Amino acid sequence: MANTLFDKIWDAHVVQKVEEGPTQLYIDRLYCHEVTSPQAFEGLRSRGLKCFRPERIYCMPDHNTPTHDQDKPIADPVSKMQVDTLAKNAADFGLAHFGMMDKRNGIIHVVGPERGLTLPGMTIVCGDSHTSTHGAMGAVAFGIGTSEVEMVMASQCILQARPKTMRITVDGKLGKGVTAKDVALYMMSKMTTSGATGYFVEYAGEAIRSLTMEGRLTLCNLSIEMGARGGMVAPDEVTFEYIKGREYAPKGEDWEKALAYWKTLKSDEDAVFDKEVRFDAADIRPMITYGTNPGMGMAITDFIPVTTEMSTVEKSSFEKSMHYMGFKPGESLLGKKIDYVFLGACTNGRIEDFRAFASIVRGRKKAGHVIAWLVPGSWMVDEQIRREGLDKVLQEAGFEIRQPGCSACLAMNDDKIPAGKYAVSTSNRNFEGRQGPGSRTLLASPLTAAAAAVTGVITDPRTLM
Repeated sequence: MANTLFDKIWDAHVVQKVEEGPTQLYIDRLYCHEVTSPQAFEGLRSRGLKCFRPERIYCMPDHNTPTHDQDKPIADPVSKMQVDTLAKNAADFGLAHFGMMDKRNGIIHVVGPERGLTLPGMTIVCGDSHTSTHGAMGAVAFGIGTSEVEMVMASQCILQARPKTMRITVDGKLGKGVTAKDVALYMMSKMTTSGATGYFVEYAGEAIRSLTMEGRLTLCNLSIEMGARGGMVAPDEVTFEYIKGREYAPKGEDWEKALAYWKTLKSDEDAVFDKEVRFDAADIRPMITYGTNPGMGMAITDFIPVTTEMSTVEKSSFEKSMHYMGFKPGESLLGKKIDYVFLGACTNGRIEDFRAFASIVRGRKKAGHVIAWLVPGSWMVDEQIRREGLDKVLQEAGFEIRQPGCSACLAMNDDKIPAGKYAVSTSNRNFEGRQGPGSRTLLASPLTAAAAAVTGVITDPRTLM
């Protein structure tokens, strides 16, 4: 029987099926950060349990970490307590912990792949919806709740209903200035934020294969914003080349054995998906969001939709969003003044994203009124930035690089966008208040963010390339 890539990995990890109930699934890797793990650890303590397979669990703070002065005590008492609690819990339960200032620290969804902890064929979970990122390596990866985190700690298994499968194929070659972020925002604009609800998505087609590993990680990161349970890309030479030699990757004979298995991880030619969706790469242009969910996006040269053909419910929601954003139906965003630019997050905090940003700002200067936060996704990314001399390019243009962390992706640390201010952001969500109470977020690629940073207004990045 023909199987999809998802079927192959899922079926290989089934421990048992509960009749008329969920599947007990074995988990290869559990990632823990400081926000969703404290109650899980307390649950283990209250039951007198240890972690069943501690070597499968890796912990690091990221959401609450400040992006400056990480060598000093955290000033915010709530953030400090959460970060300190994770360190204590990891020590008490004998778990690997990459704390602040550890060279292996960073955003958990950036560190996992770059350290070789995330590998093809794995099942991976974390108490964070953007765990879908790791599917780019050819893994089944998804976010879970805190009670499920405790379940995995105690048993290395989880009870899960099997999702349906969807394949999204993007045919053809991507155009000038079009990045993985634009592909994802385009998909969401067409499918809405609920278009993949209940499905595990496999991305396929020429345009997907042409993406770098970093691009694939960005794409899979945003799967959750379409409502998907997760997203994945079949591993290929791009994947294998990326993994080889990384710290936790297999070595020697183990590498050859792993590689032989990884090469089997692809959907069979005649595999049947529950749903098939196709897009043409030629239709995708640099994108930007104009509303208050990631599906409210458009090509940067287009106009905000008008309400003529909207239902009463759609119109009401749309108008509420426009009021919050301070925009009008039918208007262009080109030339709109912006206040902040954020480069970073588990969506776009990798080395490729900094290279893209630097390619636009090289030889130019940051607009005087713009506040820009450039935040590497990890210390490894920070090291690469400096090794490649990108830090000098950015500094000459008037930018400074902050220390790794989730930063302004969410208002859970010091990096908050003030009320009423516009931020062109490379993060993953633009809900009301996501980047700070009253903040107005426009999601875009690193190229579009860079173009806004140097012009001070929303700008088509292709005009600066």
